[in-house]
Amino acid sequence: MAPKQSIVIMLIEDDDGHQLLIRENLRAGGIVNELIEMRDGQQALDYLTRRGQYQDPAKSPRPGLILLDIKMPKVDGFTVLERVKSDPTLRSIPVLMLTSTDDQVEVNRCYSLGANGYVVKPVRYDEFQDKVKALGLFLDIVRFPD
Repeated sequence: MAPKQSIVIMLIEDDDGHQLLIRENLRAGGIVNELIEMRDGQQALDYLTRRGQYQDPAKSPRPGLILLDIKMPKVDGFTVLERVKSDPTLRSIPVLMLTSTDDQVEVNRCYSLGANGYVVKPVRYDEFQDKVKALGLFLDIVRFPD
């Protein structure tokens, strides 16, 4: 059996409440990986492309997974996804869309841009907790690229 991978997870989410729920419920689901939290798409792109304050790879480790909201200030999730999947140095990072949008057109657009999964954030707190815990269990068993 292969050793368990320890990847850095990047959460790109502008809603404080959602960010807190995701963080806490990943931990409740047994995920103890380093979690890098970004507030908007531009900040995430700066980090991923090592611009500005994120130039030092030792202080800004490359994530092994991106959890990405769609509706954010500055740069939206569609643009972040498109840029990640069009960059040869980033495209192998799995991107899970984690959004409140349940529109099939947006689901299709995300997959056409290269998303590796699409999870709808429920409105009810207990359902939201259950989904994030299930996501934590999924992350515990899946293998990621190097």
